[in-house]
Amino acid sequence: MLSQKAKYAFKALIYLAQQEQGHIAKTSEIAESEQIPKKFLELILLDLKRAKILSSKQGVNGGYYMLKNPTLVTIAEVYRLFDGAIALLPCISNNYYEPCLDCKEEKMCELRWGMEEVKKQTLLAMENITVKMMIDSKKTHLVK
Repeated sequence: MLSQKAKYAFKALIYLAQQEQGHIAKTSEIAESEQIPKKFLELILLDLKRAKILSSKQGVNGGYYMLKNPTLVTIAEVYRLFDGAIALLPCISNNYYEPCLDCKEEKMCELRWGMEEVKKQTLLAMENITVKMMIDSKKTHLVK
């Protein structure tokens, strides 16, 4: 399940991606607009900045802005940043692999095979859906 931290990260990214080019948003502006606790948002924005998805400008007119193009920021990238592994079992994780302690033989495990198929399909979707696509989906749903 998506953590609250990851959910707020997506909300902040969507907000920033919808701003005019060159707009620098203050943390308080984002927090108020997206109903995110300001102190919690500050930590999230710092993580996104460290990941080089956002950048910031210091000073009175400072704030945050998109550094990475929203067409390149995927659900998988943000999810991994805040929630870690996409795989449901540690033995099938690409980035967080660990053997299962209760597994007799990993290569013959029926559960592993099934969960690996789930991970493949989930990862495919998460790597192909971007922040920009989430914004555009809103327009599509309003038309229907």
